[in-house]
Amino acid sequence: MTPDNTEFRARAIEPVECLKAGWATIKDRYWLFLGITLVAVLIGGAVPIVLIGPMMCGLYLCLFAKMRNEPVQFDQLFRGFDHFVPGLVAAAIQTVPILILVVAADAIFFIFMFAVMPHDRYSQDQAPPPVFFLGLVVFVLFAMIVSLTIHSLFLFAYPLIVDRKLSGWDAVKTSYRAAVKNIGGILGLILLNAGLGIVGVICCYVGVFFVMPISFAAYAAAYRQVFPEVSQNFASPPPPPGDWAA
Repeated sequence: MTPDNTEFRARAIEPVECLKAGWATIKDRYWLFLGITLVAVLIGGAVPIVLIGPMMCGLYLCLFAKMRNEPVQFDQLFRGFDHFVPGLVAAAIQTVPILILVVAADAIFFIFMFAVMPHDRYSQDQAPPPVFFLGLVVFVLFAMIVSLTIHSLFLFAYPLIVDRKLSGWDAVKTSYRAAVKNIGGILGLILLNAGLGIVGVICCYVGVFFVMPISFAAYAAAYRQVFPEVSQNFASPPPPPGDWAA
């Protein structure tokens, strides 16, 4: 019987173990994965909605191949374009709501800033009122919460496209369902990776690029904890009765 491609485990993610597993996966080919990750992020960021999907699909194809101890070549990254349409759909579903919310939040913030800033000549020489800084903090927190929420809920969308061959819409829906059931572990892993990124920034900023492959490998390990690999070697059905031996 063919297994359900949307089945997943609940409360399965152990953040520290994911980080360890991710490093163990790529450490012997670290420089190759550093190059793959940088190219994927740079090309995907050039035209985010259009190219980020296939680039992320290609990156996870390489990671999953390495986890299966299969040979990995740099050009495998571009096999992500075999999943261009599902990747595009998943990227649009994730990106468009963020853009709408950010534009709306920007508009509200600038209206608020214009309303609270002093307009007469005497007041312009004074510091902005405290409510301005309060509004700025609220705006930054709102942007961070929205970004973290979207990232958490759709973390498994691209891996599902390449691993379970789901459509973009089904991958997003399944990622959402699995993320809700594993939200604690996902948030813990994202915070761990954020901590690595901060360490990278402290190391003259360029260090952040060197931890990116580890972060993506950790996400791939988390995906495997939630969605175990499905064997493609299904049992053969029994022969028809006419072929049975007498």
